[in-house]
Amino acid sequence: MKIFITGACGFIGSHLVEMLVKKNYKVKALTYYNPNNDIGCLKYINPKILDNLEIIQGDVRDNYFIKEASKGYDCIIHLAALIGIPYSYKSVSTYIETNINGTNNILNAVRENSIDKVVITSTSEVYGSAQFIPIKETHPLNAQSPYAASKIAADQLALSYYKSFSTPVTIIRPFNNYGPRQSTRAIIPTIINQILDGNKTLRIGNIYPTRDFTYVEDTSQAFVNVLKNKRSKGEIINVGSNFEISIKDIIEILKNEFGFDFRIKIEKKRKRSISSEVDRLYSSNIKAKKLLNWTPNHGGLLGFKKGLAKTIKWYEKNYKSKKLRSNNYAI
Repeated sequence: MKIFITGACGFIGSHLVEMLVKKNYKVKALTYYNPNNDIGCLKYINPKILDNLEIIQGDVRDNYFIKEASKGYDCIIHLAALIGIPYSYKSVSTYIETNINGTNNILNAVRENSIDKVVITSTSEVYGSAQFIPIKETHPLNAQSPYAASKIAADQLALSYYKSFSTPVTIIRPFNNYGPRQSTRAIIPTIINQILDGNKTLRIGNIYPTRDFTYVEDTSQAFVNVLKNKRSKGEIINVGSNFEISIKDIIEILKNEFGFDFRIKIEKKRKRSISSEVDRLYSSNIKAKKLLNWTPNHGGLLGFKKGLAKTIKWYEKNYKSKKLRSNNYAI
């Protein structure tokens, strides 16, 4: 099977590319164009794996480019998106152009090139604060940020293509991912890298929301399981660990079980506004288990701690890279 992956240079994308190549899929990896030929998180992959995939640069906002780049492929896995919630407050139009129009270009390419399957990447943020738990795929959609609104629109557009044109769409809806290579924009790398920088006072935002953290390799495996699954067309599938933990409790784990010594300082600029903050995300993964035969290897509290240990070990090895340092807060 020949797979075309957008957003391959990102956190989840790089892990998925790595997994697919190891499983002998033929992969074309799309990275966001830049004049420095920076391949993002793909640079952390074993060079032998990099030698076995095709990397191209481009932009999902270019309809003609996407159509030409995806010709001859069996499946598109669409991960490319703008994902930073704070930045979506400042640049709404860019999120519309990338997350909605970019998805439309992918869907058009699938139709015009007669591609057998397209996997659209959603986000648990589309649910907003949980109205009931665990959150099933039937939970109401509630955009509490421009980012979430753009992803709801992209998901609905994808479903409309499935219903209107029989486009072979599957929507994977990951909950909060964590693991090696994640940017310091995310909460766990933010904390870890401030610790590794020697800071005794960590600057963070709201510590009370709970999240369903899913280890990135588990999420990647869910995408792989979709590829040959004939029952997933037209389906939305949550990918989460079915376990929730607050940021405050993660801080206590880092102190009490990993031996880190620090204080915390709540910074206003790192907090969402009250009405935009998603207070609770807690996934039901029953559908993923039944439909995809998928179970997270890092589920529950023990699994989370196992994934956290792997994540810390990776950052301890790589934190000296300038792009991983915590001095500047990246929204």
